[in-house]
Amino acid sequence: MRRTVVQPASLAGDALAELKAWLGISRPTDDVMLVGLLEASHALCEAFTGQMPLAQLVEEEALFLPGTWRLGAEPVRSLASVERIATDATRSPLDSDDYEFTLEPAGAARIEFSARGDGGIVAIRFHAGMALEWADLPAPLRQGMVRLAAHYFRERDRPAQTKSEKPGIAAPASVTALWRPWRRPRLA
Repeated sequence: MRRTVVQPASLAGDALAELKAWLGISRPTDDVMLVGLLEASHALCEAFTGQMPLAQLVEEEALFLPGTWRLGAEPVRSLASVERIATDATRSPLDSDDYEFTLEPAGAARIEFSARGDGGIVAIRFHAGMALEWADLPAPLRQGMVRLAAHYFRERDRPAQTKSEKPGIAAPASVTALWRPWRRPRLA
C-alpha cells in the first residue's frame, strides 16, 4: 500500500554546512537548492541501503485484515499511532486490542491484526531512522550523501552529452562504496 513521510528529516543545519564546506560555498544563495540535493541524496541512500538514515515520521497504509503486516521502512524506532480510515477519509484510533506491535532487534517491525479485521484501511504512523541527528550518522553514510549532493550540484549545468555519469547509474561508485556496508538487501 502507500507510504508517506509525514515529518521529513531536516537537512538544513549540519548537513547543509557540511555540503557547503565540501563545495567551498560560503554564501546562502544556493541553500534551497543544496537542501533539495541533500534530500535527494538522503532518499537514494535509503533506497540503496534499505534503511532510513535520519529519523522521520512515516505513515503506511495497510488493509485491516487478520494476519501480519510488516512495516516497509527500517529501522523502526517506535510506533506513533494506528488509525482506521473511513470511506469519507475521517480517522479514528484503532482499538489496541485489535493489533499487536512487535519491534525486532534489527529494527524491522510488524503489526499483527486481530481476527476482527474487516478489510478496511488503517494508517500506521511510526518513527524510523538510523540516527536522530546528522552528527549521529556513521561517517561513511554522511560522506556518501554529501558527495552525491555535490556530484548533483556540479553536474547540474553540464550538457547531457558530457555528463560524467553513465546512463542508468544513479550514484557514482565512490558513493555506493561508502554505503555498501549498510546495505540490507530484501527479498521480494
